Amino acid sequence: MITTDRSMMTDHHHHEFLGFMTTGPAFGVPEWVWRWIAAPKPKVDSLGRPKVAPYGLRKIEAALVDAGFNAAVVDPDHISKHLDTMKVLMIGHHDFFAYGPPSSEWWTITGREPFNRVSFRRFMESPAVREAKRRGVKIIVGGPAAWQWLWSTDEWKKWGVDTVIDGEADRVVSEVVDRAIKGQELPDYIYVGPYDTPATADEIPKIKHASVNGLVEIMRGCPRGCKFCSVTLRPWRFIPVDDVISEIKVNMSEGEKGIILHSEDVLLYYADGIKPRPEGLLKLHTAVRQLTDEPIGWSHASLAAIKYAEDNYKLISKLTEIMFSSEKQRYLGVEVGLETGSVKLARKVMPAKSAPYPTEKYPEVVEDAFAIMHEHNVIPAATLIIGQPGEEPDDVVATTELVEKLRPYRSLIVPMFFVPMGAFKNMEWFRRNMVRPEHVELLRATLRHSAYWARDIVDRFYLKGTRYFLVRAAVKWIIGYIERKAEEAARAVEQRGA
Repeated sequence: MITTDRSMMTDHHHHEFLGFMTTGPAFGVPEWVWRWIAAPKPKVDSLGRPKVAPYGLRKIEAALVDAGFNAAVVDPDHISKHLDTMKVLMIGHHDFFAYGPPSSEWWTITGREPFNRVSFRRFMESPAVREAKRRGVKIIVGGPAAWQWLWSTDEWKKWGVDTVIDGEADRVVSEVVDRAIKGQELPDYIYVGPYDTPATADEIPKIKHASVNGLVEIMRGCPRGCKFCSVTLRPWRFIPVDDVISEIKVNMSEGEKGIILHSEDVLLYYADGIKPRPEGLLKLHTAVRQLTDEPIGWSHASLAAIKYAEDNYKLISKLTEIMFSSEKQRYLGVEVGLETGSVKLARKVMPAKSAPYPTEKYPEVVEDAFAIMHEHNVIPAATLIIGQPGEEPDDVVATTELVEKLRPYRSLIVPMFFVPMGAFKNMEWFRRNMVRPEHVELLRATLRHSAYWARDIVDRFYLKGTRYFLVRAAVKWIIGYIERKAEEAARAVEQRGA
């Protein structure tokens, strides 16, 4: 059986950005209201199998089914139905203990555990999971946040986790499950290195059932080599257009209408090294649009690629023209990594982030890319990393100045604290040791920017229609509440510093 907790097993009302709310604690409303907005329950069948499930869980399900196992994703509220037949319980997550961004930021700022951490602990301590363990069920955990178990050994032991799989598990998972079913000894921890991951797209299993919000993978890996990112350690593989379309058809056959094209950088699909090329991208987007008139989304794109693609091929214009040819699509949301506005810091930790442009031009690349996106109704959720090793006050000031320059462009900017892994047990670490007056001003700048544009986005593009009236009203109220509380927190930090 494959599952996860409620913060992950949800479709976020078919609006992916609402998923960010699961990374924070409930602000100003009861937890059940927060959960209803951010993580509503999906529909399930009589066996508790959800209509949609996280894409990573669907890949593990596909790998096991292909290997001949009787495996299925089951909603966390329904695993008790399978206690008599379950042999292995597999659990995946994007942020088990809220150590990743932006969960750790909310935790550090508010001093309150984020919803995803509370939800996961509640699931692991539920009667169904405890009973499964009592009956001898093997518990195997994995996913993008597998590394967090190395810093949560107390919970590892208390909850009876047998094995942690860290890395792409497509090729190794069937052997581990086979050993578990046969009662053979399992290793505590398995690190899946580059040589154990699928070397080609042919080795990556195709999903059998619908994924959350129609997400499908088009590429794995990233060539930029940023020091704060583990994705660069993985080989670079492109998923052929026909395989992408095949998974989209699986989603459509089970009633999932939306499409999100997933990659660490969508614009590097069949790229010339670090330079986007139009052929593969135009072929892919044309094929998707010919298949359906439902909205097409992107998971991630790099700012340098956005600028290069538009400057050299008018590719953002061409791609959005294809996507917006449907009356159902008026905008495109995407996550981008801004990370810093300091050229000096960028040169140290992400020297290829601005490629093929020189690092010295990075702030200009950022602003040009934001202007291009604004012009084409592409709405970015941009991340910043605060407190990186080697960061100095002038680096923070440079980032604040860049954020202020970005005010004219529709976007959300999300600051994230860099916290050394060994200090995760004490989330007061950053506030006690690292917060400077410059950080407070940067946080204020990002809050002003994001609150202003969040209201505009909700009014113009997001959560449209009467069915979302209550959700829309709740989101706008929460935006105002966060503004007020964040300003109170900033003043408190200033007073402590004084």
